[in-house]
Amino acid sequence: QVQLVESGGGLVQPGGSLRLSCAASGFTFSRYSMSWYRQAPGKERELVARITSTYYSTNYADSVKGRFTISRVNAENTVYLQMNSLKPEDTAVYYCHAEGFPSYWGPGTQVTVSS
Repeated sequence: QVQLVESGGGLVQPGGSLRLSCAASGFTFSRYSMSWYRQAPGKERELVARITSTYYSTNYADSVKGRFTISRVNAENTVYLQMNSLKPEDTAVYYCHAEGFPSYWGPGTQVTVSS
């Protein structure tokens, strides 16, 4: 059974940091590019960051460049998103996504940035 389980979300003050984790099981994690998406209330889901399967190449949304870092540990079937200098506009549900055929989504974890 395929599972993607996000963790690490929560409430943080502006300027703070959070580290999201996504634990994968039930498929060959190392063969999948992995990404983080987010969806704020009333907005479309958007790509935040992606890391490829082979060369660990990364790309980021302009809004998070220099603040967020995506990484993966294939031996642990886990992808991470380190989020620094958080802003209120980063508030959203964050989703882990395994890109491929078929693709998989996690249920999401809430991140709220507020004072």
